Amino acid sequence: MIPLILVLATLLAQETASSASSLDYAFFRDHVQPIFLAKRPGHARCIVCHDHTTPRLQELSPGATSWDEDQSRKNFGAWLQFVAPGDPMSSRMLMHPLAAAAGGDPFHAGGKHWTSQSDPEWQTLAAWVRTGAPAAKSSAPGSLDFEFYRTRIEPIFLKPRRPGEGSGNACYTCHTKVASRLRLQPFSSGATSWTEAQSRQNFEIVSRLVIPGEPLKSPLMLHPLASEAGGDPTHTGGKFWVSQANPEWQIVAAWVQGGK
Repeated sequence: MIPLILVLATLLAQETASSASSLDYAFFRDHVQPIFLAKRPGHARCIVCHDHTTPRLQELSPGATSWDEDQSRKNFGAWLQFVAPGDPMSSRMLMHPLAAAAGGDPFHAGGKHWTSQSDPEWQTLAAWVRTGAPAAKSSAPGSLDFEFYRTRIEPIFLKPRRPGEGSGNACYTCHTKVASRLRLQPFSSGATSWTEAQSRQNFEIVSRLVIPGEPLKSPLMLHPLASEAGGDPTHTGGKFWVSQANPEWQIVAAWVQGGK
């Protein structure tokens, strides 16, 4: 009998390969990679940090001024994790270094390189992202129960995380600001939770990250789950479910499996 963790690893590898085929590799190699090497007034080149931080760029070979074919393909695979094919505005690769005033998110340790979406580098990256087909919606929202979602799932997004539980922030803290497929509505002024209308907007977004009846194929459940427990390799907010036995993971699984 094949261990479950090996089955999951195979599925994740197949999904990554599928994502890779949906974006143009040659465009990435010839037009995107030079951006990582460009000099930046007042900031380090991307490669200075990203040869040892996530997403990881391959170290240049001694004396080389760019990457070879094998290294470029490894770079391509690493950066796919930070792109939503067909959707530049949901791609962290484009939104982290973009100024907040231009629509970027608040997070990028390397600073803000682009003050406008009209910046030629930003436009190049956007053109690459658009070479990929947008992901199909995983489910029709009508196949998932809204009331279960609102009363049992949304409180999970608001739960404060202790140090050591991922980033230490509630999901809401990042996912109302950061560019990602899970973009939650910000609270109305003075509110501490969502209105029903906002919850329905959230429900539409969250439902796209779920495959009904398939918790182990639903990105919503795999990103925050530890990789050794079957989760995805990365989640910027950290891994706060160390096991599928975690009560929160079980609640989300019950919803995905049709709980009402």
